[in-house]
Amino acid sequence: MTATAELVTEVGYADTSIGAVAARAGVGKDTIYRRWSGKAELVYEAVFTQTEAAPAPDTGSLTGDLTALLEALIQEFSTPAAAAALPGLLADFAADPELQVRIRSDFLTPAKDGLVPVFERSVQRGEANPGLPVDLVLDTLAGAVFFHVALVGEQPGPGLATQLAAIVGRGIETR
Repeated sequence: MTATAELVTEVGYADTSIGAVAARAGVGKDTIYRRWSGKAELVYEAVFTQTEAAPAPDTGSLTGDLTALLEALIQEFSTPAAAAALPGLLADFAADPELQVRIRSDFLTPAKDGLVPVFERSVQRGEANPGLPVDLVLDTLAGAVFFHVALVGEQPGPGLATQLAAIVGRGIETR
């Protein structure tokens, strides 16, 4: 994973190959193909799953949990590897519906499922209503970070996570 992220950062997504990753990691290409079907999945996992692998935040409040989650997403999208990988990954995703399904099922769905407790706790505390569309809220959070950092290319200020958490938290709070 480290070899992949380093290589993408150094040479870009287009010039990253399974062979080059294998050489840098000191393994054979077959070792990589046993776990990943191709470059897109390998790069996605190497660059965009640190937040997914972390435990769900539990700060004691919905806004605090959302802020912690957003800070992690901002950090992940702000890395040099993310900036180098994203354009090529998006093109590959758009061109390959099967890849979209694999990324969704192998990475995105489990990541979202791991964050459900954040929203269950917020319902138990009376901060959010039962039946909250968790998938849509998580898409909104990730979309805001993606747009701000990856598409617009602005360096996030220190208050971005707090501002986004307050906006989204206010939108889903119990009334």
